[in-house]
Amino acid sequence: MSRSGSIARGEVTLSGDAFAASVTARAAALDDQSGRIVPIRTPDALQALVEAFAVREAGGIPVVGDDRWEERQWQDLQLTCGGLTAPAGLGWATLTSGSTRAARLILRSDESWSSSYPAIAGLVGLTTESVLYLPVHLVSSMSMFSIAMARALGHSVRLPRLRQPSSDDLADATHVHATPLLFERILDLIEGGAPHSLRSALIGGAGLDPVLRRRAAQFGIRVVTYYGAAELSFVAADADGSGLRVLPDVHARLDADGRMWVRSPYAAAGYAGSEVGPFAFGADGWATVGDLAAIDDEGRLTLRGRADGAILTAGATVVPEEVEAMLRAVPGVRQAVVFGTTAHGNDALVTAVVELDAGAQVTARELRENMRSALMLPHRPRLWYAMESIPLTATGKPARARVRDAVAKGEVARLGH
Repeated sequence: MSRSGSIARGEVTLSGDAFAASVTARAAALDDQSGRIVPIRTPDALQALVEAFAVREAGGIPVVGDDRWEERQWQDLQLTCGGLTAPAGLGWATLTSGSTRAARLILRSDESWSSSYPAIAGLVGLTTESVLYLPVHLVSSMSMFSIAMARALGHSVRLPRLRQPSSDDLADATHVHATPLLFERILDLIEGGAPHSLRSALIGGAGLDPVLRRRAAQFGIRVVTYYGAAELSFVAADADGSGLRVLPDVHARLDADGRMWVRSPYAAAGYAGSEVGPFAFGADGWATVGDLAAIDDEGRLTLRGRADGAILTAGATVVPEEVEAMLRAVPGVRQAVVFGTTAHGNDALVTAVVELDAGAQVTARELRENMRSALMLPHRPRLWYAMESIPLTATGKPARARVRDAVAKGEVARLGH
């Protein structure tokens, strides 16, 4: 197996001599980057990684952007970074997914990631002989964490040849780190006959349908799911399908409103500059991103969505993610986005936008009937829309703001009755 770092083969040994030489040569060509946050934009993923580690070697903090952004978004990031000086002791900057607004810059120390490497590698069985496939774009903290871990621990990474998973990527990859949506596409390829060497999958970014775990098991792929956030990194994991449990080095508690607070060595330092967002710190090192959760007597963690995304309607608080999960369980529904549409006073109408499987003939009436038995009355969607393809963020999550805006502009058709 070639470990030369050739982008043509997609496999890179980040701890190898060839990659290190490329980084050192590039770093030598840079000015002193101390205290600078340096945006990186290139469609060549390997070159982006060389640039990122060279910036670090030169004393700066790299942040990998998305080459698919519009020029205005890229210019905004450059302007933001150019006006900032990072505090000492920080090593990485990553971006939120940007599903609800312009992406925020998150700053963290190298230790906030490296202290979790042994635990995460142990969960999925990574060794120096592993090849970790990363189908998520480098703009995601999910990918950049895995890149940093691979360089530290010595295993290889496989960078995708295309924007979406392809059968050519799977032949020698032993592990994968992906979102549920991308993992589903990988399983589709395998079920279609694509040869693979996958033994383990690390899946985060959204809840995993149990059906995907069962499908993976048929091909000898062990699935580890986790809950985390770009700001908090890893918080809890489920290694066998029995439920999420808080990781050993992490402490979690719920406040009176059901918001989860964590105290963790993996948490980021905060947002860059004067950015404001859901990441907040309390006393004694506790932090939250506003996620609502429940913890049962056996320590299993259940996520109920973001507090700031709740819909207030008919005297009830509706968590969109709970409604979306029920919709995705309906045969024929591939994806769903739920949000509130302004109505009278402070109330909102629960609004659902669904993406149907190819050829599915699901009507609004059928969905209403399904939700009648699944949800209490205030939580059932009142307005129904359908999109051929729900847009996604770079990390594979539904782009909620784009869906909401499209509905508001009249660009989305009502779902037929």
